[in-house]
Amino acid sequence: MAHTVQPVAAVQSEYSIWARDPEDEVLPACEELGIGFVPWSPLGQGFLTGKVNANQSFSSEDIRSRFPRFTQEALQANQLVVDLVQEIATKKDVTSAQVALAWLLAKKPWIVPIPGTRKLHRLEENLAAADLTLTPSEVEVP
Repeated sequence: MAHTVQPVAAVQSEYSIWARDPEDEVLPACEELGIGFVPWSPLGQGFLTGKVNANQSFSSEDIRSRFPRFTQEALQANQLVVDLVQEIATKKDVTSAQVALAWLLAKKPWIVPIPGTRKLHRLEENLAAADLTLTPSEVEVP
């Protein structure tokens, strides 16, 4: 294992309430070895914010046009996740993006998401997710 030769400080991989592949093997290994985890695309490339819907199409320049999860069928099938995030956001009077980020922050203290933005108000919104407390049942969503 690379970590025994040169200690690994952090691992970066896609992870969100929508894309949970690292949960079975990567996150337990990170916890065991004391390695930080940096989720990229914590907002599901806009999907978890509710800004993307199943009727939307993407131009060929948009990378989402090449991802199977952004087909209309996949977006429709995954709309339940967006609805759940929105339900929690409405209940807490916050944005869906804040809920999605708070969910990651609540999982483990060594999980630090990196949402991307080009807008200062979105950066401020994202930072406010650190102050949002989710209940254990909200964190343990299926």
